[in-house]
Amino acid sequence: MTVIVRDVTAGDAEGFARVRRAALPFMLATAEQFAFEWAHAHPAGHERPLVAVTDDGGIIGTAQVRIAHDAPEPGIGSVNVYVDPAHLGRGAGGLLLRAAEEHLAERGARTLYSWVLDTPGDLAWAGRRGYSPSRSAYFLRLDLTTAALPPLQAPPAGVELLTAEDFAADPRPLFELDAVTTADEPGDVGMEMDDYAHWRATTWEHPLLDRALTTVAVVDGVPAAFSAAQTDGLGRYCSGMTGTSPAFRGRGLAKLAKNASLHRARAAGCTDAFTGNDTGNEPMLAINKWFGYEVAVREVRHVRTIG
Repeated sequence: MTVIVRDVTAGDAEGFARVRRAALPFMLATAEQFAFEWAHAHPAGHERPLVAVTDDGGIIGTAQVRIAHDAPEPGIGSVNVYVDPAHLGRGAGGLLLRAAEEHLAERGARTLYSWVLDTPGDLAWAGRRGYSPSRSAYFLRLDLTTAALPPLQAPPAGVELLTAEDFAADPRPLFELDAVTTADEPGDVGMEMDDYAHWRATTWEHPLLDRALTTVAVVDGVPAAFSAAQTDGLGRYCSGMTGTSPAFRGRGLAKLAKNASLHRARAAGCTDAFTGNDTGNEPMLAINKWFGYEVAVREVRHVRTIG
């Protein structure tokens, strides 16, 4: 059966999500999500989502491809390839990677990053294609149906727990908090968030963002820490980002916000909670262990220099 690679169409969103859920079940993936992201891609990112399809039209692989326009240095691209486990060994991954690399090279990328699952087969596949291992990260899972969550505690004096819905009239304070916490998030490529309009259109309006479960710790009227929540309507909850403004660290505010969010998630009927952490982010790993999260799988960021 022949496999070809092509650009996505609007009708591919469900198949794209299906492959992602099969290949990486520790991240949320919905058709609505991908259709939204394709429609709101930043022009400077030169994003080009790709699918590998069989001659009967079935989608068996996907690739997310972009230039890191929000990185401080130019020439950085990323490509993440996923193939339905039921269709491995048919060349779909290699075809997707080749098309992605050509696209990125044409747009000035010289350093390419890709996440690879920490399995012997996946690591060998990346190595054969010139990619070298870099940093690593964990996907963690918490069974909300059985988890013994820490009891809810009253916030300390001067601290109030709000939800993202409370900022609906003006979410800019949450953008500013997100930007300052993202700035020192561990990673190979730094990020600078300075485009409020783009953040509002792509993060605040994102279909996975659950504003009722996203929890913000406010200190004397100032948003100080938050735990962003994503849900897919299938009982799955994901901590999109948990962080504290540097001026308020060391007070347990992120843990306070995340605990409240997890309790709200369980009350709302969520059964599985997922999150991800850089393996070197010991403070957040300790917090997640305290909640009862367990490592589900490890992935390794790989890098290749081209041109």
